Amino acid sequence: MNFFQRQQDVRKSSRRLVVLFIVAVIALVVVVDLIAFLLLGLNEQTAESTMNIMIGLSLFLIVAIGLTSFLRMLALQRGGGGKVARSLGGMFVPENTTDPRLRRLRNVVEEMAIASGTPVPEVYVLPNEHGINAFAAGFTPADAAVAVTHGALERLNRDELQGVIAHEFSHVVNGDMRLNIRLMGVLFGILALAILGRILISMRGERNPLPLIGLVLIIVGYIGVFFGRLIKAAVSRQREYLADASAVQYTRQTGGLVGALKKIGGITEGSKLRDKRSEDVSHMLFGEGFVSWFATHPPLDQRIRTLDPTFDPAQLAQLSARWRALPPNGMAEDEALGLAPPGERPLPPPNAPMPVQAAAVVASIGTAAVPRSDAHQRAGSIISAIPAPFLDRARHPDTVMPLVMGLLMAEDPRTRAAQQAIVASRFGPAVAHAAGQDAQALASLHPVLRLPLAELAFPVLRRRPRPQQDAVLACIHALAQADGQVDLHEYCLSRLLHRELYESMHHTSPWAGRRAPRQAIDQAAAKLLAVLAAAGSQGQAEHAYRAGLAQVVPGQPLPFAPVPPSALESVWPVLDGLDGPEKQYLVTGMVTVIGHDGVMTVSEIELLRTVCALLHCPLPPLADARPEEVTP
Repeated sequence: MNFFQRQQDVRKSSRRLVVLFIVAVIALVVVVDLIAFLLLGLNEQTAESTMNIMIGLSLFLIVAIGLTSFLRMLALQRGGGGKVARSLGGMFVPENTTDPRLRRLRNVVEEMAIASGTPVPEVYVLPNEHGINAFAAGFTPADAAVAVTHGALERLNRDELQGVIAHEFSHVVNGDMRLNIRLMGVLFGILALAILGRILISMRGERNPLPLIGLVLIIVGYIGVFFGRLIKAAVSRQREYLADASAVQYTRQTGGLVGALKKIGGITEGSKLRDKRSEDVSHMLFGEGFVSWFATHPPLDQRIRTLDPTFDPAQLAQLSARWRALPPNGMAEDEALGLAPPGERPLPPPNAPMPVQAAAVVASIGTAAVPRSDAHQRAGSIISAIPAPFLDRARHPDTVMPLVMGLLMAEDPRTRAAQQAIVASRFGPAVAHAAGQDAQALASLHPVLRLPLAELAFPVLRRRPRPQQDAVLACIHALAQADGQVDLHEYCLSRLLHRELYESMHHTSPWAGRRAPRQAIDQAAAKLLAVLAAAGSQGQAEHAYRAGLAQVVPGQPLPFAPVPPSALESVWPVLDGLDGPEKQYLVTGMVTVIGHDGVMTVSEIELLRTVCALLHCPLPPLADARPEEVTP
C-alpha cells in the first residue's frame, strides 16, 4: 500500500468512525429510553408525561453527546500536539539544547523529519514515566508533536530510538494523528453520559425520577465506553503493524525497532505509564501503556516476530534476567557500539543530472524508502552539511526570523532591495539589515540544503508570539510577490513556509480543501505543469508540458500557456483538495515534466520536493547521484 492508498484508507476510516459514532449514539439513546420507560412506568407516570420525558431525554442525550464530542475534538485540534503532550506532564525540548541525551533525541527527530519530507515537530519528554514509550499527536503535520518517555530516553541506544521515532513519524505521514484525535473526542462524548449520570444521582427529591435516570446513564455510559474502546483497540492494532513496517522503510533496518521492542519486554517497567491521564492516548502510544482488556497494540512477541522471523520468545526471559541486574543504558551502548550521528557527505553539484523514473519517485512519497541508501542517514548527512552558523541561527528564537527572511530573498539586487524594504516596514530596519546579510551569506548555500534549513527553522518560528506569527505570515506572502521577479524556487519555498506556519496557527489548511469542479481541476493542473515546464525544460518546454499533461488529464488538449509563479496562487486550493489517486496522477505528471529529458538536476529535485510538500505529498530527499549512473 503506497502513500496515496494509505491516505484513502485513513479517509475511509474517518467516515466509518462517524457512522459507528452515530450508530452508537442511537443505540445508547434507545437503551436509555427503554430503561427510562420501565422506570417511569413503575413510578406511575401518565402516558403523556412519560412520552414527553422520553422525547426530552432523547434530544438532550443526542445534543449532549454530540456537543461534548465536538467541543473535545475542537479543543484538541486548536491546541495541537503540544497541548496533548503538556497535558500529560511533557517537558518541551528546546531546539538549541546542549544536554547530550536531549540533543541526541532532537537530532533523531530532525533527521526523521528531513527523511520523511515533513515539518519538524515539537519534541517533548515525559520525565516521570520510566517505561519505554512514545507517541505522536496533532491535527496536521505542521502542528504535530512527538513525545518520548524518560525511560525511552535513558534505555534506548541511538538505533533503537530511531526505530521508535520512525514508527511515530509514520503516524504523522499516514494521517493517523487526525483519526486518533477524533477517536479521543468520540470516546469523551460517550463517557459524558456517565458524568451526567453522576450529576443526576445527586438531585434527590420526593417522586423525583432523575436519580434513577442518572443511574441508567452511568450504566449505559460505561457500556458505550466499553464498545468504543473495543473499536479504538481494533483500529489501533491494525495501524501498529503498518507503523512498524513504515519505520523499517524509514531506517532501512529492523535491528533498532526490534531492539526497542525487546527492551520493552525485558525491563521491569516495560512500556507501562503511571499517569492515568495517559489512558486517553493509549491508542497513540508506541507500546501498550496499560494492563487492560482493551489491548490497543498487537502482542509484543508477534510484533517482534513479524520484523524478525528468527525471534524466540525465550530470549525475553534471558534479557529480563540480565537487565534486572544491570538495566540497559542507551548512551553507554552508543559509545560501545560506535553509534553516532551520520557524518557529512559530499553534495553533488546543483546542476548534476540524475536518472529519473516517474514511478520510482512517486513510490517513494511518504515512505522515505530508497533502494541504495538509508533515508535517515542521508538526512543526517544533509543536516551535517549545513554550516554551523546557519544551524545556530535557525535554532535560536532571536535570530530565526532574519534567517528565514534571508532564505526567501531573491538573488536579483533590485528585487532583494524591495524585499528588504518590506521586512523593514514590518519588523524595523535592524531585522531588515540582518535579513539582507543572511540573504547574502545564504546565496552560496547548496540547493539541497535550503529546504531542510527552512524546515529546521520552522519549529522555532512557530513558537513566536501570535501577533508576530501573523506579521511573519503577511511578510512571507509579500516577499513572494515582490516586484513579480521572484523565481519559482523562491516562490514555492515562501509558499510552503507560509502554509506550514498557517497550519500550525490555525490547525487547518489555508485552503478549504473542498472538491472543485472537474474543469477547474484540469485547468489548475495544466497551469502548474506549464509553470514547471517553463522553469526547467529550456527549448523543450511545450513538449515536456504535453508529456506531463497526458499523465494527468489524458485526451484534454489544453493549450500551453506559461505564467509567472505568482499565478499559482489560484492553483493550490484546487489541487490540494484532490483525493489520493488523483494526487498520484498529478505527481506523476510533475515528475514527467521536470524529468522530461530522462534526468533531473539536484535543483529540479529540490523544486519537486517543495511543490510536493505544498500539496501534502511528502517526498524524501532522493538518492545522491553517482558519477557512473549519470547520463551524459
